[in-house]
Amino acid sequence: MNNIMVNVKNLRDMTGAGFLDCQKALEANDQSIEKSIVYLRKKGLAKANKKSSRQTNEGAIGLYSNEAKTVLIQINTETDFAAKNEVFLNFMNEIGGFALEVDNINISLESFVKLSFRNKIISEYFTDIITKIGENIILSQLIIVPNNDGCMISTYIHNAYKKNIGKIAVVLKSKINEIDEESKILGKNLCMHIAASKPFALSIEKLNKNLIKKEREIQIETIKSSGKPNNILEKILEGKMKKFYSDSVLLEQPYILDLDKTVKQIITEFSKINNFEIIDYKLIVLNS
Repeated sequence: MNNIMVNVKNLRDMTGAGFLDCQKALEANDQSIEKSIVYLRKKGLAKANKKSSRQTNEGAIGLYSNEAKTVLIQINTETDFAAKNEVFLNFMNEIGGFALEVDNINISLESFVKLSFRNKIISEYFTDIITKIGENIILSQLIIVPNNDGCMISTYIHNAYKKNIGKIAVVLKSKINEIDEESKILGKNLCMHIAASKPFALSIEKLNKNLIKKEREIQIETIKSSGKPNNILEKILEGKMKKFYSDSVLLEQPYILDLDKTVKQIITEFSKINNFEIIDYKLIVLNS
């Protein structure tokens, strides 16, 4: 293999650009790989900008943890094919690793992509992956959960592309007297329940008040139009709202591994042996 072909191969490995693009870049820059990288990046920026308006309806969610925090990120692609690409999955892990180093747990997406890691701004990493894969790729969600106060963190990935990347991700934060094997199993099972049942809130008290108000109004109108006697309307409304809470609120939902009991009842029973309290949970469902 002559030097020119070696340069083309090396440039392709370093940039992910096509054979002809690398050949042209090297010819335009006297076979200098360093100058050719800059040349391709400039070309890549133009391509990335052109792709940035295209819809991103696919993608993946990554889950990353260390002793201090747990991170959830959603990165969207145009196609499912790209989301399963090994280059894209490795890119997700790189961005997730960067997020673990962020001190501000409430950082916005806009601020995060402006941060610099390894002497490069995060938004530039996105430009690079757009050039390599040839699709619009965007960071759409970033959630950072601190691992503090001696709490137990449980996690779950559903429809996994890799062990820590899939289409649904759950993080459950709970307070427990003693973290043992039984409590870890309960934490994992509750994460699976959340992924399957997709509650809107942990408790009725934490459910959006406007959502409750809207549901009550809908049910009142439905009941009134049913022609039922006025003296039983309130009882019917109570039953309708109970059903709404059992669909929407984690603690009120039937537990998927024992549908005769609610999540609250399962936790109450477990707490007789080892006190267990859910502090919070985070759920990301791709494009929900």
